[in-house]
Amino acid sequence: MDQKRQRLYEGMYILSATLSDDARKKALDRVTDVIVQFGGEIKKIFDQGRRKLAYEIDKKREGHYYLIYFASPTSAIRELWREYHLNEDLIRFVTLQAEEVPEKIEFKVLQQEQ
Repeated sequence: MDQKRQRLYEGMYILSATLSDDARKKALDRVTDVIVQFGGEIKKIFDQGRRKLAYEIDKKREGHYYLIYFASPTSAIRELWREYHLNEDLIRFVTLQAEEVPEKIEFKVLQQEQ
C-alpha cells in the first residue's frame, strides 16, 4: 500500500461550548495546524455552530461543531488521531473518507412512512 497517497477526508470536530470565541478559534487552529503539520491540506471548513449533543459527554451537554474537508496522506491519519486525543478542548471527532468537497452543506428532510 502506498503510504504517500493523498486522499480526501471529511472530519467532524466538536469543540467545548464553554470556550470563548478566541479560545475556540485557537482550538480550531490547533486542529488545522496538526493536519498541515502531517502533510495535509485544508480544502474547506464549515462552521455548524453551537448545538446540543445527542448525549452527555464528560458532563457537557453542548458543543461547537466544525466540518473540515482536507486532503492528507493515508499514513498521517493515525498520527492525527493521536494528536486529537491530546487536545483537551476537542470533545469528539470522526474522520471519514470523502469523494468530493461540497460547496455548501444541506440536509435532506426525512419523509415519514404512512
